[in-house]
Amino acid sequence: MAQTFVGTWNLKSSENFDEYMKQLGIGFATRTVGNMTKPTTIISVEGDKVTVKTQSTIKNTELSFKLGEDFEETTADDRKVKSVVTIDGGKMVHIQRWDGKETSLVREVNGNALTLTLTMGDVICTRSYEKAE
Repeated sequence: MAQTFVGTWNLKSSENFDEYMKQLGIGFATRTVGNMTKPTTIISVEGDKVTVKTQSTIKNTELSFKLGEDFEETTADDRKVKSVVTIDGGKMVHIQRWDGKETSLVREVNGNALTLTLTMGDVICTRSYEKAE
């Protein structure tokens, strides 16, 4: 099922990202840089391992995990979180927990478009990606 998400995805638009970063507790300078960044996300699957690489001019991150298994993650903004990723109803659902807080990152593919919905509390951010040729 994770095969649906495999590919190289380029950010095309982003709504409410600054509010989402504020909700995470990210400072002004980092948010300013984050808002200017247009990352490329590369998702691959090898056996039962999924790898998500995010590349930008500012910072590159790489996550490898098995679906449904908890793992430790250091986020792009240096939060140390416990994460789990599952496939639910055709969506890739990534939950991060730290310090009694929780955020979800939900990816959904529709043709050549990938929508990433970031939710924390009552703040929802939508980031739209397009598959690279």
